[in-house]
Amino acid sequence: MATAAIEARADLPALTGIRGIAAWIVVLYHIRMGAAWALPPDALSILSKGYLAVDLFFMLSGFVLWLNYSGRLRAGGIGEAPAFLLRRIARIWPLHLVMLMSAMAFVLVVAATGREPSDHYPWSELPLHLALMQNWGLTDALTWNDPAWSISCEFAAYLTLPLLALAADWRRFGTPALCGLLLLLALCLSALMAAGGATSLGEQIPRFGLPRALLEFTMGTVICTLWGRFRQAPRRAAIIALAASAAAAAAWFAGLSETLAVPLMFAGLLMTVALTAGSPRNPLGRPLLHYLGEISYATYLCHFLLFIAFKLVFIDDAAHVPLPLIGLFLLLVLAASIALHHLVERPAQRRLNRAFDQLLRGRSIPERSSPAGS
Repeated sequence: MATAAIEARADLPALTGIRGIAAWIVVLYHIRMGAAWALPPDALSILSKGYLAVDLFFMLSGFVLWLNYSGRLRAGGIGEAPAFLLRRIARIWPLHLVMLMSAMAFVLVVAATGREPSDHYPWSELPLHLALMQNWGLTDALTWNDPAWSISCEFAAYLTLPLLALAADWRRFGTPALCGLLLLLALCLSALMAAGGATSLGEQIPRFGLPRALLEFTMGTVICTLWGRFRQAPRRAAIIALAASAAAAAAWFAGLSETLAVPLMFAGLLMTVALTAGSPRNPLGRPLLHYLGEISYATYLCHFLLFIAFKLVFIDDAAHVPLPLIGLFLLLVLAASIALHHLVERPAQRRLNRAFDQLLRGRSIPERSSPAGS
């Protein structure tokens, strides 16, 4: 993911709502095998593709950050980059640190009971996790809190955004050129992964996670520019975008590589959601989904470790988890997400922002009013 550390504009609530849905798709993806005994094959097959929600996170993050910050970064030049990056650190790092410390505490408790912790928790890699560099191609496996790999890649995308904003003003490109650029970026990702033997976006994450994030993040910035061009007359553009998304999905089902079809499918879907995001009839903007989107970063970061602990305490057979226990776990994730969002994530972000503002002596990029998790 989840995901992305972004702020969705107040007039685009559906962009926050879709984050909440995507975060819970990732949760269901990670626990699906425990309920496989009770799921029909088609449902299990759909859930097995839940890792693709992370690709939507990357694209959505590029869209919203470009919308909120590209103009100010261009206007202020490279001197605005430190303020922007410190805002991003304040947004994503505190909760990541809390979850990493929770994992460390878990390993120490397991060791204290006389059991040998698994190789999944290498102490030597902790500095990379603390620096959010754990998935920059420096390791060969996901470790500690697995979903945080995407936060590491998001952080790398944040580092590139000021340079991209200064080097590429997509507004100067014609609409056909921007559509062609979207296709080119998707083709580059697909060709790169195919050259490495990967046939799905979820393969070889330590190797391909970073380029996957950077290319899809960049696709999000291009989609944002196209949205700005069509938002005054959105209905026709939304129909075209939805048709393009459906065509990519159909091509995927017909045999087109997932690594090419899915980014194009999500590009059309994101454009459709953005063009209809301000409509009061858009269900993604409803208060419940909007709130799930606001707490989605906490949902995304906490669920994996919670499930490991939950299985140790409550579950004897990880391949046959009773449905009441699945329900209990989902409620636990929801409660933990709410608590972490309100008691850790947002207060820590505010404190760090104040400290960074003092450090920069007032040179800051103010936050948008409607936070969207991740």
